[in-house]
Formats: sequence, structure tokens, C-alpha cells
Amino acid sequence: MRRLPLAGLWLGICLAITGSAFAQEQAADRVQPEIATEAADKALVRAERQMVAAANPLAADAGLAILRAGGNAIDAMVTTQLVLGLVEPQSSGIGGGAFLVYFDADAGRLTTFDGRETAPAAATPKLFLDAAGEPLAFYDAVVGGRSVGTPGTVRLLFDTHERYGKLPWAAIVQPAIDLAREGFAVSPRLNELIAEDAERLSRYPGTKGYFFDADSAPLPVGTILTNAAYADTLATIAKKGADGFYEGPVAQGIVDTVRNAEGNPGVLALADLASYAIVEREPVCVVYRSADVCGMGPPSSGALTIGQILGVLSPHDMAALGPDSAEAWRLIGDASRLAFADRGRYMADSDFVPMPQRGLLDPDYLAGRSELLSGDGALADDAVAPGMPPWDHAMLLGDDTAIELPSTSHFAIVDPDGNVVSMTTTIENGFGSRLMTGGFLLNNELTDFSFATHDAEGHVIANAVAPGKRPRSSMAPTIVMKEGAPVMVVGSPGGSRIIGYVAQALIAMLDWEMDVQQAIAMPHLVNRFGTFDIEAGTSATALVAPLRDLGFEVSETDLDSGLHGIVITADGLEGGADPRREGVAVGD
Repeated sequence: MRRLPLAGLWLGICLAITGSAFAQEQAADRVQPEIATEAADKALVRAERQMVAAANPLAADAGLAILRAGGNAIDAMVTTQLVLGLVEPQSSGIGGGAFLVYFDADAGRLTTFDGRETAPAAATPKLFLDAAGEPLAFYDAVVGGRSVGTPGTVRLLFDTHERYGKLPWAAIVQPAIDLAREGFAVSPRLNELIAEDAERLSRYPGTKGYFFDADSAPLPVGTILTNAAYADTLATIAKKGADGFYEGPVAQGIVDTVRNAEGNPGVLALADLASYAIVEREPVCVVYRSADVCGMGPPSSGALTIGQILGVLSPHDMAALGPDSAEAWRLIGDASRLAFADRGRYMADSDFVPMPQRGLLDPDYLAGRSELLSGDGALADDAVAPGMPPWDHAMLLGDDTAIELPSTSHFAIVDPDGNVVSMTTTIENGFGSRLMTGGFLLNNELTDFSFATHDAEGHVIANAVAPGKRPRSSMAPTIVMKEGAPVMVVGSPGGSRIIGYVAQALIAMLDWEMDVQQAIAMPHLVNRFGTFDIEAGTSATALVAPLRDLGFEVSETDLDSGLHGIVITADGLEGGADPRREGVAVGD
């Protein structure tokens, strides 16, 4: 079991939803998106002008090299993502999707871009139901073509570069091409993840041939792994832009792989790829203390749920309570439970279903939810239920039971001109659909939809699958603003736990005055379904007894976040990387 060599009683955020409506999700979400691997102490990194914080040193270094060559944050974003797709293929890549929160220094404007995957036009409400009309088992749906949504990452990279980039497109794609042809050393983390998923990765010959040696053993640590197919795909994209991915041989390879997946074919078509478009959306912001905490709105639930947590906590003096206080974690925990109850009821792709987006962050509504925390113990299960936020257009909705286990990555970039990138990127579950084409893995993003379309009372589930719809996500790329300027950048992988990991880091920095590395490294507590999952082998276990005394059920387990962040100060930049993964912060 992994142990974090961290001192002090620093505890993570807890998130929860309760009630029988969420029993299916509760059981499934106990599975980690990626297994925990060996952790290592990491120090706060300082820089004067520019910085990249990412989940793999090769990707972070590649992004920084682009900045050193005169590129801006968007240029570095493209290179960082394309290298991550090569060296960290289980987590993200061009076969998946992403959310970008971006601060444009020239315009002084914060905006967001939605590169989430979409359901194919041929998707029906029965996509994840068996012949008897019952929801499929999770991995029966995941492995194969059925789960593959239209990838959005390449379109996001290309279109935002067209709008904001400085360096030529081909120049920022080339580093990933070169690395794919030259090869990189298989890391201990990648080796462990291959071994953990060996059975599913071996199902399809293309994937097995890439991740295993001639004896069918997981590629040993240190193996130099080349990927000529990925290099060829990127070369096409470098020459033709996004059209080289969404049309022509690359697109045909994606469709053929999905539709011909033995035992579990999908319905993705060339028309789905050709018609894919990213969406620019207004950021969702909430005032917390003296800052505006801003992030990605629907189809992400990240910013709304984090905003609710912080809004419910606002009347409480969290700074005075401090990170060692069981009372602080009672408040955070119950605030999170209430927010997750609303998330399960209301949050989905707002382009397809009515959603009380403004109502969920309405100050009066949050004040009322905050009053529910006035007791001195944990809220009873029957007290944790969706509220009644103000609506612009009301609709009866059922509670979602989607199973969300994304294997995801987050990186942060600040350039010398003050442009800021906060990007969370994913192929959903570890190694996605386990289908590979053109040297990259395809996502299983469609399993982020609720498998069921209606609840037991017949109410429509907001996050049910529909053609062209984007599945709800918990990804929460975040930029914190003060007086119109960015001061913090943070995000994490981790499925529905992302929300807790990011909220925790924000509370640690804004209330408890931790630096970004301390906030990232602190042990986690996560409570989404009534049980506190406490990060095993850490100082967080000191609160097991106090939390039980407050009425919570407690369990010790590994909690594998992947937080990366940058803080912008008057004296320069400070960066942090999660000790639970192999990422780094680098800068000048």
C-alpha cells in the first residue's frame, strides 16, 4: 500500500450524496480510476516569468520548451497535451476530450472552451441497456466500441490555437512527433497501470501489442517505447490541422475500430466526427472570501458543485477552525454532501435539458442550505437531499446514477505575458475503451451518461444519453481571480472526487494560507455517499475517531488525486505537483 511521507494534520475535502437512489453509483465509484502508485515528497517550485505544471516530466518540459522558444500559453498547451497523450496514454489523449479555462491577458478576459466528447447521432436511450432493458455492468459497457464518444481534444487544441496561438501549428506539434519516433522510457507508474489492467488491455490485439512484450508481460520499467503510428497521425494533423483528424484516413480508422470492435461494437460514424465543434462558454464563478473562484460550467458539474460547497461554507470562519479541526471537516463534509445531492438531481448538458444554473448559486438559496449545518453533528442521511433552487424554467427530474471513473490529467500554464491555461483532459476510465487506432487510445466517455433514462418514479434523468449530447463531467479546471487578474490555477483528475480534491486545495490556500505545494500534498478525505474515505497511511487517519464521534461512517483507503497548480504572486510564480503521481512543475 502506498504511503505519503507527510507531516501535520492536513485533511482533504469530503463529498457526499446519500440515499437509496445513489446505491448503484456508490458501489461503482469505490473503484479507483487509476490505481495508486508510490508517492514521493515534492518541493514548492518558484519561477519569475513562466511555468508549466503537468502530470509527466516529459510533457511539462516540452511545454516549457515551447515557452522558451517564444510561444505563449496556448502554444505550450498544445505541445503539453500531445506529449501527455504519448507518455501518459491511460489518462488523456487525442482520442478523448477536454475542458479549458483560459485567461486572455491582452483582452483581460476569462473564458472557457468545451471540448467534451459528444454522443453519436445513432445513440439511443437503450445504448447501455441489455436485452431485458436493465443497465449493463460497467465494464461490459466500457470495453469496446459502444462507449466511444466523438473525440473533442484535437478540435479544442486547433481552434484555440487558431484564435490565440503565436507559433506555427506544425512547430508545436513536432515535439510530440519527434518523441514518438525516438521513444520514451516506460515509467514505473505506466508499468503498474498496465499490469493492473492486463486482462482488459489484452482483449484487443492492437492494444495488447502496444502495451505488452513478446511474452505477453507488461512492458518493463525503462523499456524504450516508440509509437510510429502516433507520430504518423500527428504528422497528418500537423499538415492538415484538425481536418486531418476529423476527416480522411485517421477518421476512417477511428470509425472502423469502433464499429468493428469484437463483442461490443459502437455506433460512431464519420458524420459525427465531421460535424464536431467545440463550444465557448461563460465561466461559472462564485465569490469566496476576497476571490472569484471560476471554472467550467455545464456539461461539467465541477464549477457549480465547488461553487455550492464554497457558498455554503462562506458564513463560517474556516480560517479560525483550521485544518486540524474535526468541526471544520464536519462543515466541509456536509456542505459537500448537500452540493452532491443537487449535482445528482440537476446537473447535465444544459444545451439539452433545462437546468437551474443561476439558482444553484443563488446567495439566498445557498444561505438556506448553509442553515442546515447549524447542528453539532453529521447530517442524517434523510436530511441530505436535493434542494429547490430558483428556476428560470422548471422541470421534474430524477436522480442520476451515472458511474464516473475518469482516468484524467490536469495541467496549468502561465506565460510571460500573463496568459493562463487551466486544462483538464481525459479519455474517461484508465486506458479508455481499450481500443487503439492510429497510435492512440479511444475514450469510453459515453459511460459518463446515466445508463438508466428514468428514475423509479418515471422522472427523466437529466444526464441520460441522447444524440449529440455531452455527458456530465466532474472535471474542474479552475482559475481564481482577484481584481480582474488571475492569482491561482488548479485542477485534478479523479472522477467525481475531482470536485473534492479541487475544493480542498482552494480552502487550504484561501482559508488556511498554505502554499500551493502544501495544499496539493495534504491528505484527502472524500465522502460522496455517507462514508468518509480517509487517505490511508497519512496523518488524516488521526480524525477517524473524531469523525465517527460526530456521526460519520469512516473508511481508510487510497485516494489517488493528480492535482497540479500555479499561484501568481507579486514576486513571481509558485508551482506544485501532486506527490501521488509523477508530475512536476517547471519554470523560469
